Amino acid sequence: MSRRVPSVLTIAGSDSGAGAGIQADLKTFAAMGVFGTTAITAITAQNTLGVQDVLALPPELIAAQIDAVAGDIGADVVKTGMLANVEIVDVVVAKVTEHALSPLVVDPVMVSSSGARLFEDDAVDAIRERLLPLATIITPNLREAEVLLGRKLTSWEEIRAGAEELVAMGAGAAIIKGGHPAVEGSEGAATDLLYDSEGLREYTTTRIDTNNTHGTGCTFASAIAAALARGTNLRGSVAMAKAYVTKALQSAYPVGQGHGPVHHFFRFWQPGLYDTAQVAAQQTTAQQAADN
Repeated sequence: MSRRVPSVLTIAGSDSGAGAGIQADLKTFAAMGVFGTTAITAITAQNTLGVQDVLALPPELIAAQIDAVAGDIGADVVKTGMLANVEIVDVVVAKVTEHALSPLVVDPVMVSSSGARLFEDDAVDAIRERLLPLATIITPNLREAEVLLGRKLTSWEEIRAGAEELVAMGAGAAIIKGGHPAVEGSEGAATDLLYDSEGLREYTTTRIDTNNTHGTGCTFASAIAAALARGTNLRGSVAMAKAYVTKALQSAYPVGQGHGPVHHFFRFWQPGLYDTAQVAAQQTTAQQAADN
């Protein structure tokens, strides 16, 4: 009898540069041993230099994708990413409710790493009022948390209060992520702050000096979803996601001319595996051994 593999449905936008969005989600799911399915909400033309164009898909098509996955494969966990407008938020809320899809990891993707806006203003209220109360955990970075809360967060005290307020709005838990380099006292450290039913907890690692940071937010939220799908509790899932993203940043290699992606498959790549000269030498040695 075959073993059932846990599955995660990501409802998010497509990144043509494959560093963030649906592409980053699927890479993360595969690397963490879960089966990934998708409902694409938008198509973006982007690369490591930035976002050139965005096309939000019709809500009816997004609903049909969710129905198709939920009606056959199902989902142990659902993760949302880019939800560009209020109509898309509303259809996602309706389908998550209709199919009783839970746990739900909400990554409120609002602005790309290059600064491009990926949402319409009215979508913020819809996320805050209708999607957030369905969330098992919401994973904003500092800028996204400020948009949801409607105010700046300039100190650790304000960030802690902000995480608590997001939970008071209805989320099961909130983690404000990203290291917060602009916050006093965060120099040299990358700290994500979680607030849940057990209170506050900080996850801190040494800040990694790299230009390859594209897709870190999507990857982090997807790693939490994958760990939850494998049966890990929430705090353990956050810890696993933090460790995974840290290693993916440390292992990243240059892609493109701007901010390259993290290395999702660092566990499976061997040093020199794609060095053509080394591979050719190994093949020659193997052939000579076989001939002898």
